[in-house]
Amino acid sequence: MFAPQGNIATAKTTSYKVVLPFYGYAAISFLAGTVMLLINTKAFTGHYFQPPLLAITHTMALGWGTMIILGASHQLVPVLIEGELYSNKLAYASFICAAVGIPPLVSGFYMFDLGNLALAGGILVVISVLLYMTNLVASIRRSKHRNIHATFVVAATLWLLVTTIIGVLLLCNFRTKCLPEESLHYLSLHAHLGIAGWFLLTVIGVGARLIPLFLISKYSHTAILRWIFYLINVALISFFFLFLSGSTATLLIPITMIFVSILLFVFYCFRAYKERIRKQVDDQMKISLLSTYMIPLPMIFLAVVIGALILSGEPQTNLVSAYGFLIFFGWLTAIILGMTFKTLPFIVWHKTYHKLSGKGKTPNPKDLFSERVFHWMSVSYLAGVPIFAIGVITTNQYALQAGSLFLLFAAILYIANVFKIMSHSPKHYGNNN
Repeated sequence: MFAPQGNIATAKTTSYKVVLPFYGYAAISFLAGTVMLLINTKAFTGHYFQPPLLAITHTMALGWGTMIILGASHQLVPVLIEGELYSNKLAYASFICAAVGIPPLVSGFYMFDLGNLALAGGILVVISVLLYMTNLVASIRRSKHRNIHATFVVAATLWLLVTTIIGVLLLCNFRTKCLPEESLHYLSLHAHLGIAGWFLLTVIGVGARLIPLFLISKYSHTAILRWIFYLINVALISFFFLFLSGSTATLLIPITMIFVSILLFVFYCFRAYKERIRKQVDDQMKISLLSTYMIPLPMIFLAVVIGALILSGEPQTNLVSAYGFLIFFGWLTAIILGMTFKTLPFIVWHKTYHKLSGKGKTPNPKDLFSERVFHWMSVSYLAGVPIFAIGVITTNQYALQAGSLFLLFAAILYIANVFKIMSHSPKHYGNNN
């Protein structure tokens, strides 16, 4: 979801040919996720463990969130480590494995046919993560330049690998019992290692670098970032072993640690915002900052779910569904929507106009997409999320259908703008270019 912008990017950028396929695939996945959301609104009025909900979750987690992070990381990590990407071929291979593996995995969940095809898809996703991690570690070792942001990305990738391996084990457990408990028992472990270990670590590590950059803020506080890093990773390790040992009563400890780390990151972004040099903040950054302040919201829902579990002996399924929806369609999607149009236009601009700069009229990166389309996408998205969330909590079908229609419209506008950027060519700006 992130990529460099400005002069910092000119020396170490990865070829656009590596990055753009991930963005395109993610855009299509977002559209597919919202289509499934509209078709399966009734599923959100029942138990959260249903085939359509599993398919939607994995479409958003893998096809949408993970693919765009993998693609943008190939562009960003070389900037962070002040070196070059180790191998473009590994990047292509990572994309192919994930792109081929995700559809049979998602369709397997949707049809609840978790046979060889779904298992093969899961294994391909694991291979994709291994290839990405190999490329990442090799790039860092070759550059010999270390910083806290790259450390976040490496740790996040390790947690992604653990999460995908557990996912494959759960698939196997559906077919042949190879784990002590049923797969449903491990669903919380699988989900939260991915959410906090992969998405949260990546967003914080990279966001702490790019949010001040895009705001033109000099604020930096490495000590706070180290505290966040240790809190999240210690929380995840303790959560892993406490969950496996069955010590559910003490799970509040790692949850509290995660919550504290989120508050520290919100404070970090707030300080960067307050100390910004550029006083006027564009719409893309407003969406990204909103997503930062939305991070505590799923944690509040999680606390409500735990409270319901303590009081009634079992969590309210509608609250669990709302919790998952707010993570994937709320917080994660909001930050991707904002940062896509801060990063993708620069990648395409650098590919198209970098060598032409100073030789004639060239557009600014922001001219490569329609701000009007972005505006209506934002309006539709900001309307869709709360309406759908209310529908999940109240099990109101009208709210669910209205919210999903708004989100589908937002996805259509997003994909239109993304492919407008990706199909841009110099001829759009006359012969002087």
